[in-house]
Amino acid sequence: MQIKENVNKAIISLIDHKFRSFLTILGIIFGTASVIAMISIGEGTKKQAIAKYQDLGVSNIIVRDKDMTDPELETVRMKFSKGLSIEDAKLISEVVPGVVIVAPQSEVKIEAKYGDRSAKATAIGVTPAIMSVLNYRTEKGEFITGDQYDRQLKVCVLGANVSREMFGYEDALGQSVKLDDQWFEVVGVMQPKALFTETVGELASRDLNNDIYIPLSTFTKRIPKVNPLTSEVKQLTVKLESSEQLISSAAVIRSLVSRRHFNNDDFSIIVPYELMKQEEKETRIYNLLLASIAAISLIVGGIGIMNIMLASVLERTREIGIRRAIGGKKRHIMSQFVTEAVVLSITGGIIGVVLGISLSLGIAWATEVQTTVTLYSILLAFGFSVLVGITFGYLPAKQASNLSPIESIRHE
Repeated sequence: MQIKENVNKAIISLIDHKFRSFLTILGIIFGTASVIAMISIGEGTKKQAIAKYQDLGVSNIIVRDKDMTDPELETVRMKFSKGLSIEDAKLISEVVPGVVIVAPQSEVKIEAKYGDRSAKATAIGVTPAIMSVLNYRTEKGEFITGDQYDRQLKVCVLGANVSREMFGYEDALGQSVKLDDQWFEVVGVMQPKALFTETVGELASRDLNNDIYIPLSTFTKRIPKVNPLTSEVKQLTVKLESSEQLISSAAVIRSLVSRRHFNNDDFSIIVPYELMKQEEKETRIYNLLLASIAAISLIVGGIGIMNIMLASVLERTREIGIRRAIGGKKRHIMSQFVTEAVVLSITGGIIGVVLGISLSLGIAWATEVQTTVTLYSILLAFGFSVLVGITFGYLPAKQASNLSPIESIRHE
């Protein structure tokens, strides 16, 4: 009953002093909103970071040919290394335990044309197995089939950006595009992929949405090498049965390929799963830092509540004295002022939650920054705002409960 009465008094006090109450809880509002917005940005960044590595496959090992200058290539070839090849893929598949499949691919920068439109792209020669190795999906049409690969057909699957640049809102399926001086029929369009913005080893930063996939058999026959010394394939993606074997299998692959390349350092090994775990750790720290910075606003808001509550105690000294004189106990006075502080912080917290969610959605809508509002960020921000109200409301409440009834009644 006492709690209900205190809450009613706190609400009446808040309504009677609307403007003062609003100014008091501004810090709580912005603090709560900042915590939610900051965490949502951090979570969105985390999802984007993890998505790009998931595209590469969390149980995969990537063996990639190193980019070299012409003199470096000549030196390596003189030392009997032919670079990455289909034979490397076959050997890895036969020798390394736990290998499900090995998908080779070749790459070359090209200009794609359709009518008077053109787009800079990377032509990727792949086998149909790539779809079971990487986390790729088509949005329209189909990917390269085994029959198309075996028959060395001139078909292609466009990345999301390439399709948009050349066809806009037109249907690309069945159309013919010119890749350098070769015509290819479009049989599919890929789903948009997360941007891979880091350079890790030989895995260069690039937009995977600008890739165009064609059968590796067709690539080898139709797409001429820029440099005759370059390797037969640019990359081998090795899919394992389990991610638990990644480190040991990577060591075996490194030793195996190194021997075949006569110990030439002309390739690199990349383990996406390890990169993803490191990224998760870094984004976790980043999120914590963002939330901590935003929480400072809540503490500042708590100081504002404490100041206004101290002023309220001074303003209502006579009222406190009368309550004490007619039998009110210290705990009643204390609970009344703590309740008022909590009501202020809860009100600010609720408004802050609404503002924080709106701010997060607004950022995602107005910019390219991905945000993800989570339940734990809302509970954390709101819970912290209530904690701030209790903490900073305690001192004024304690001061009010310790006032002398006689001195309080005589106070003017």
